[in-house]
Amino acid sequence: MLGGPGWLNAPKQGDVTEKKEKKVNFIENRKKREDQKNPSKKDNYKRKFPHPKGTDVLSYPLGMTPDEENGGRLQIKCFEYVAPGAGTFGGDVSFLRASENMSVGNGIDTPTLELSDSFTSAPKGSQIDTGNYKKNEVLTVKGQAVYQLNNSEIKNLGSSDKIEQMHYVVELPIPQDVNDSNTVTWGDDSKNILQLAGLAAGTAFVDSDGKLNLNDLRTKLQTTALQGLDEISNNKNAILAAATGKALDAFGAQVSPNAAVSRSTGQILNSNLELLFDSVNLRSFPFSIIFSPRNAKESMRVKHIIRAFKSSMAAKKKTSNSGQGGAFLKAPDVFKLRYLHNGKDHPFLNSFKPCALTGMTVNYTNAGTFASYSDGTPVSIQMNLTFKELNPIYQEDYDIFEPNDSQGVGF
Repeated sequence: MLGGPGWLNAPKQGDVTEKKEKKVNFIENRKKREDQKNPSKKDNYKRKFPHPKGTDVLSYPLGMTPDEENGGRLQIKCFEYVAPGAGTFGGDVSFLRASENMSVGNGIDTPTLELSDSFTSAPKGSQIDTGNYKKNEVLTVKGQAVYQLNNSEIKNLGSSDKIEQMHYVVELPIPQDVNDSNTVTWGDDSKNILQLAGLAAGTAFVDSDGKLNLNDLRTKLQTTALQGLDEISNNKNAILAAATGKALDAFGAQVSPNAAVSRSTGQILNSNLELLFDSVNLRSFPFSIIFSPRNAKESMRVKHIIRAFKSSMAAKKKTSNSGQGGAFLKAPDVFKLRYLHNGKDHPFLNSFKPCALTGMTVNYTNAGTFASYSDGTPVSIQMNLTFKELNPIYQEDYDIFEPNDSQGVGF
């Protein structure tokens, strides 16, 4: 008998193959489920560019190249965005350390110890915290390390100071509507004589630690803060009416100090209205570009330019997996713009700081109705771009004047 009585139970070759395939499929399905739970483990994300990139210029029309002296052009360079950061402090930090093993306390053997010099973290005369300090251990005052910050400065770099990695360059004809608008915000501010006196008195009673001494301030206001003002002394009824109106207004009586003074004496408190600087603003630049491709190569170039701007202004999921991405999204790309004249910086038109592309619209029926060539390219396309600068304009951004300069009008 071949193989003994058990040979009839031996699996066939086809059964063995089928079981192996099922096992392989089970392992692959389990790996897929693990990858879905932890996409970061298997996802080797690498950014894809749906358009030409590098130093080759996407120029339109094709008849104009960067090397030709072609008059005015608008150059747009695309860069990877770099976050500005929270700002850092520059300088050297030196800590006050124990020169040997020492004890600080209130007893005879361990007397209290005061700082003989003023430090950044503690003023002169501050008492060192009680306790045992080992050699080279940092001494503390009120739980804080005693240190001196030397040559300190705040390094508050903006995004525009960190942009380096370039993706591509686009050159277009200068649009028909070229302008710039610089604005800053100023606001009305008013303070009557009582408010100004309070501010002046408060400033005078800030102690060495930078804290307001409320007891001295209260005494000063009650006794001598307003005694030297003859106008105030001669109008005690007006002052009393103003204080009463303010007190009643706090209880919802809707009686303003000026209304109370006006009813009492026929006059109002001088508001000392003044226009004060409030904030800086960011500039926006809208551009409208008309494309009229004349051949297949120019049609491809227009398509690449539109696709490049669309993809660069989109946020990044930082994962090649489908769906909404992870917990965070990466910022879109940013751009550096400049006007060119004969291939160099324009000698008259304005300059730009790095910008974000905040809006983009494309009208494929710029001719009034949809019309296209045989390959489907619209005969006339209008692309509207809106850029906004990443950082405000400051006076220090302007270069020093030089006779016969070619710096243009500046920002």
